[in-house]
Amino acid sequence: MYTYPIVDFGAVADGTTNNAAAIQAAVDACAAAGGGQVIVPPAKRAFVSGTIELRPRVELHLANGAVLRASAHPADYREQPIAGEYGGSTGAFLIHAEKANGIAISGQGVIDGFAEAFLDGWWTDDGPYIRRPKAFRPRVIGLFGCQNVRLHHFTVRDAPQWSCHLTGCRDVVIHGITILNGLDVPNCDGIDPDHCQNVRISDCHIEAGDDGIVIKTTREYTEYGPSENITVSGCTIVSTSAAIKIGTESHSDIRDITVTNCVIRRSHRGLAIQLRDGGNVENVHFSNCIVETRQFHPKWWGNAEAVYLTAVPRHAETRVGRIRNVLCSHLTCRGENGIFLHGTPETPLENIRFDHVQVDLAKTTRWPIAFHDLRPYKSAEHGGLDEAPLAMLTARHVVGLELRACSLRCRPEDAHHWSGEVDCAEVQDGRMEERAL
Repeated sequence: MYTYPIVDFGAVADGTTNNAAAIQAAVDACAAAGGGQVIVPPAKRAFVSGTIELRPRVELHLANGAVLRASAHPADYREQPIAGEYGGSTGAFLIHAEKANGIAISGQGVIDGFAEAFLDGWWTDDGPYIRRPKAFRPRVIGLFGCQNVRLHHFTVRDAPQWSCHLTGCRDVVIHGITILNGLDVPNCDGIDPDHCQNVRISDCHIEAGDDGIVIKTTREYTEYGPSENITVSGCTIVSTSAAIKIGTESHSDIRDITVTNCVIRRSHRGLAIQLRDGGNVENVHFSNCIVETRQFHPKWWGNAEAVYLTAVPRHAETRVGRIRNVLCSHLTCRGENGIFLHGTPETPLENIRFDHVQVDLAKTTRWPIAFHDLRPYKSAEHGGLDEAPLAMLTARHVVGLELRACSLRCRPEDAHHWSGEVDCAEVQDGRMEERAL
């Protein structure tokens, strides 16, 4: 394989120089030669850069000890136009690619999103529980319409916005990467497959203020079709929002998703399907996971639900899609909330099954257990946070709910925090077998 060290093209690791032109020259030379590795070498200080455009058959390799750091200056980024009918911009990325097949990012090095930047930076101030952003914040990795993508072993830290956004990509392997973002940073999602097919995410560790892994179908890119055939396995996640989520943006269908052998700790919500738009979500299997949740400030979506399946309209005029055929099996859950299921009379949840799911509840934080959280709901980002009694399992508008060999328990001294074990309304064809409630 041909290699192209960025220092051979004039890049300097002084922590201040914008090396985007030098790195782009290395990428372009590599692509012109038919492909190879562009190498970011180890150095005492970071290689700073604005937007870099990956080309087909180019692997960006971050050597052990290398740091590629995002510039703190908005002028160093290229705004990426949205191709869809809605216009506008996707924002800007440190690393971007479009219709570049056979690309990779690899190595033991670090991509630093520099969320701490205050010089021409990204925040108006630090709120007590969530930072307040300016209008512009760069994202770290954005890949659009690419095939045969490999992301391996590197670390992303301190992303000011989404860490890894893949839109309309096919045949994607994401393995062994680490994402370490601030737990008070809004919208710093870990990995976002969006209108993607045939995606395998494995053995990653993610810490993020927003969702850890979130599968979407955004409205701007419906020409790429559904998100389907996606597996998530062996990951560990900490999140101030949902650890693993499907939605909320679901303008096309999302189907055939498996999540297995994952460990979730200290998260505001565990395993979630949060349907708010017109696409359907179907054929989802959550299995063999440990889920630990806790309450936190209500500015963050989430109410410590271990499992959260909801389908309600984002706007009053929205015809929301359906959630159907979801199996949750062999889950061990502990925290301050249990299972929350909520459809609508027009679009009830369908065929929802829990098999060998254990939920153990205990009150551990000062935040109250007093809300049903349906945000975003009927045109309000924070609409749908309604004060209401909360049971260990709450279900509204479900057709075909089955619990087999499930356990819902709490510490006796904490029992007064919940209204009871099971609270079901408008549930049809419900069955509970071999249960310990």
